[in-house]
Amino acid sequence: MLAFVEHRWPSLWPWIQLMRLDRPIGSMLLMWPTLWALWIAGDGTPSLKHIVIFVLGVYVMRAAGCVINDFADRDFDGHVTRTRERPLATGALSVKQALLLFCGLGLLAFVLVLFLNRFTLLLSFGGLALAMLYPFTKRFTYLPQLFLGAAFSWAIPMAFAAETGAVPEIAWLLFVTNLLWTVGYDTEYAMCDREDDLKIGVKSTAILFGDLDRLMVGVLQALTLVALWLVGQRLGLSGPWYLGLAGMAAGFVHQQWRIRYRQPGPCFQAFLSNHWAGASVFAGLYFHYLISA
Repeated sequence: MLAFVEHRWPSLWPWIQLMRLDRPIGSMLLMWPTLWALWIAGDGTPSLKHIVIFVLGVYVMRAAGCVINDFADRDFDGHVTRTRERPLATGALSVKQALLLFCGLGLLAFVLVLFLNRFTLLLSFGGLALAMLYPFTKRFTYLPQLFLGAAFSWAIPMAFAAETGAVPEIAWLLFVTNLLWTVGYDTEYAMCDREDDLKIGVKSTAILFGDLDRLMVGVLQALTLVALWLVGQRLGLSGPWYLGLAGMAAGFVHQQWRIRYRQPGPCFQAFLSNHWAGASVFAGLYFHYLISA
C-alpha cells in the first residue's frame, strides 16, 4: 500500500516518512504495553471504545513524536548514516511544514482524549510534555532512553484512568516494567548509531554503557522479566501469562546473540524483534483471560 502511495503520489512520501508511517515498529512497541494495560484494567474485557481510542492514539502520538524528534535533530540527522535521508535532513520538507504537522497531530490526539474521562484528559498533558521533551534530552544527558521509556509508558496510567477512573499500584508497576524494557531495546537501537553519535556529540545509553552495553541490556531485560513475573503474581495470572513471559525471555536470548559483535545491522534487527517480545506477553495475557472467563 505505501509503495503504491510512493509511486502514485510521490509528493506525499516525505510526509509519510516524517511520521514514520513506513516504519511501524515504533507504533507496535508503543501499542503492546498499552494493550497490556487496557486488558488488565478491564479485567480481560476492556471497553471497545477505549480500545479504538487508544489504538488510534498510539499511531497519532507516535507520528507526532517522530515529527518533533526530526525537528529537534534536523541539524544532526544529515551526519548520521541511518538518518541522512530523513525529509528535514534532505530539505524535502521545511521546518515550518514539520511544525504545522506536529500541531495538527497534537490537535487530533486532543480530540481523541476528549472522548475519555476528565482524569485521563488531565493525564494526557503529561504524555504530551514527555513526547516534546524527549528529543531534546540527548543534548544534555546520557539517559535520553529513560525519557523515551517514560513517554512510551505514559499510556499505561492513562489506560487505567480511562477504564477504572484511577491509577492503582499495579499500573505503576507496569509503568516501571515498560520503562525498563524500553531503555533496554532503545539501547540496542542506539548501538547502531554510536560511532556517528560520538562524532557529532549526541548522547545515549549506548555511549554511557560503553563496553558494558551488552551486559546492561541483559540486566534491563532480566529486570523486565522479573517485573512482569511480579505483575503475574500480584494479579494471580495463570499459565498462559508465564508462557508469554517465556516467549519474551527466548526473544531476549536471541537478541543477545544478535548484538554479540555490536554490529549496526544485527543490533537493529535485535531492536526490531522486540515487537514479538511484546506480542508474546500480550498473547499470554489474552489467553489467561480467555480461559478464565
